[in-house]
Amino acid sequence: MFEGFRDSHFPLNDMSNTENSQDSRLSRQQIYDRIRATSKQEYILSEMVRLGFWPDSQDAPTLPEQLIRREGELTRELTELLEKQRKFDNREQMFKEMRKKRLEESHQKQAETKERRQRERDERARRWKELKAQDIGYLGDGVSGGLQNKEHSAERLAQNNLPAFASVAELVQAMGISVGELRFLTFQRDVSKVSHYKRFYMPKKSGGMRLISAPMPRLKAAQHWVLEHLLQTVPLHPAARGFRSGESIVTNAAPHVGRDVVINLDVKDFFPTVSYPRVKGVFRGLGYSEQLATIFALLCTEPDVDALELDGETYYVVASGRHLPQGAPTSPALTNILCRRLDSRLSGMAQKMGFAYTRYADDMTFSGTEDTLQNLTKLLWRAKKIISDEGFVVHPGKLRIMRSGSRQEVTGIVVNEQMTLERGTLRNFRALLFQIEKDGLRGKTWKGRELTPASLRGLAHYIVMVNPQKGRPLLERVNALLRQA
Repeated sequence: MFEGFRDSHFPLNDMSNTENSQDSRLSRQQIYDRIRATSKQEYILSEMVRLGFWPDSQDAPTLPEQLIRREGELTRELTELLEKQRKFDNREQMFKEMRKKRLEESHQKQAETKERRQRERDERARRWKELKAQDIGYLGDGVSGGLQNKEHSAERLAQNNLPAFASVAELVQAMGISVGELRFLTFQRDVSKVSHYKRFYMPKKSGGMRLISAPMPRLKAAQHWVLEHLLQTVPLHPAARGFRSGESIVTNAAPHVGRDVVINLDVKDFFPTVSYPRVKGVFRGLGYSEQLATIFALLCTEPDVDALELDGETYYVVASGRHLPQGAPTSPALTNILCRRLDSRLSGMAQKMGFAYTRYADDMTFSGTEDTLQNLTKLLWRAKKIISDEGFVVHPGKLRIMRSGSRQEVTGIVVNEQMTLERGTLRNFRALLFQIEKDGLRGKTWKGRELTPASLRGLAHYIVMVNPQKGRPLLERVNALLRQA
């Protein structure tokens, strides 16, 4: 019954037979290893059996021997369990330490990434600030597409007597303003709390009201710079007589004095017809880069706006595309440049038919002799066609054909036999001077506007310019009145 148990768990004979000669030579470490592999009591028992101190002739182990060996088994099982537990604990600890290390590395990496991104943001902000102080790369939706194109045509600029600017920084230095101020004056917003124009209405001679958009001082100063340094230097067609040095309503009327027929055409909505893309095209055609052409065009155009009140604030909401404003100093000069081809085509066509042609802003005048009257219908048809081809529309209610038997008038000057003013104008001005000499200047008006010393003197100079013989005595009376005031 105990034979199998004895043979499997207590190989005393084997140990005693095969290891008798070796046990005497075991080192202390080897003995410790055997004790750890079994148990101290079990090792002692096996040694006692081997050395003959414990009887080994019984068929079954004694109770003490069973207890010792059972204790050894339990000790070995407990050791295995403790080893497994130790390994398990070590693995959990290892995983915990790995997770902790990874978490620390992750936090460190996040901190490094956050710091790096902040440095990148700071660097981008610094570069953007420097760029904004030297250049303009965005001016609002719909108008910023060409601001990166900085190539200009030096040849065309030279042909038009214009200065070249290699950058926005050079431009603002020449204008005497900062890049920030130029950006403020040109930025396109659909809704804004700021308006660069003061808008009001003035009555037209022909009836109705005309919207005047007067630029605010800073924008007006920038527009005057563009007018003086750029637009006034561009060569124009000789037929353009308005708003240019050496020309006036007198030089505009002079070619039509004493003609048999005088024809006046007016363009409908002249300035509003000239849109922002056309103005930009003018500056591009002169040779400027698309970037500078965009900036100049934004400086010289404006959209119609609706003024809205909300919570005590006034908002200006864009109601149309940008166009030339009536009231900006640059608008007449820009139309003169834009109309160079129009003037050339109309002048060439008129010359072939025997007519003279001049243009003062949107007022176009043709005149001819009796021999050219047969071409009058053809002249009008071709003129309207050319005007339409150039992007304008003839005002249908302002076509006037004046024969020599009636009063012929060009830009307010009578041209039948010589240049003079309408008799009613001279008569009314003499009556005005009489009233001023009698009662003083205060409260006096001219065509609905209250007179000032400067406007009174201006009226006298206007009469002198048109008709010096009749105007000089009137100017002397005005000067005498103002000296007495």
